Amino acid sequence: VTPALALDERLAVALRQAGGRRVAILALQDLTAVKRAEEMRADFVANASHELRTPLATLIGFIETLQGPARDDAEARTRFLGIMREQAERMARLIRDLLSLSQIEMNEHTPPQGQVDIREAIGFVVNMLQIQASAKGMQIEVDAGPGLPPVVGNSDELIQVFQNLLDNAIKYGRRDTTVVVSIKAPPGAATPGRGSALAVAVTDRGEGIAREHLPRLTERFYRVDSARSRALGGTGLGLAIVKHIVNRHRGSLTIDSVEGEGSTFTVLLPVAEAGQLTAI
Repeated sequence: VTPALALDERLAVALRQAGGRRVAILALQDLTAVKRAEEMRADFVANASHELRTPLATLIGFIETLQGPARDDAEARTRFLGIMREQAERMARLIRDLLSLSQIEMNEHTPPQGQVDIREAIGFVVNMLQIQASAKGMQIEVDAGPGLPPVVGNSDELIQVFQNLLDNAIKYGRRDTTVVVSIKAPPGAATPGRGSALAVAVTDRGEGIAREHLPRLTERFYRVDSARSRALGGTGLGLAIVKHIVNRHRGSLTIDSVEGEGSTFTVLLPVAEAGQLTAI
């Protein structure tokens, strides 16, 4: 990235030295980070506005139609009201995710307190999404090693992480396939500066993701297939939420995918040491 430099003319001070020579003292400030943050905010506002504009325009259009030409058309009214409900739910999901992301970002630099039994958290998410998986003829298989230690974390936030990952695996996985959740404590696995770690991997049997998309998947509103994502109810914020929660837990997220075979999202979380009551 080319540094963005700004020169304040007030800092260019002419000095007279012995011998009558003049020199100028220039103070240069690197504004790259500031400019990048401004661009990110502008992009975020533009993307959020775009995501809300489409369902809102749909709602307004159908309301005007129901107030006019379709006022006495019972069949059209039933069909339009169904579409209006879908669009209203889409806006509600987007607003909910935006508020969730905002809250998470505010707390991202404060490590969570407490300990979480990952097996229990995953079990809760699996029970919650079982009906959704069954509707596609899919199964969710949990492969958990014995004697898994608890991790340092916030239970509600980690449930949100694995709910988002499993929801994506079900949405984008092929019908009649199995989503595998593997929970292990790999020998030597560690988070940066945190010691031993627990690895939770969610693997689907979907179409896979092209390699060029992988680095951008956790960007807000980034979608590999925008039309398909919206049709499936995605807001484009799920993986961004996952990334920020994992960052707050001082963990890491890795994504591996093979086109035509499927994808694996692996979350590495720091293990709670014996007797540890709070995150450091």
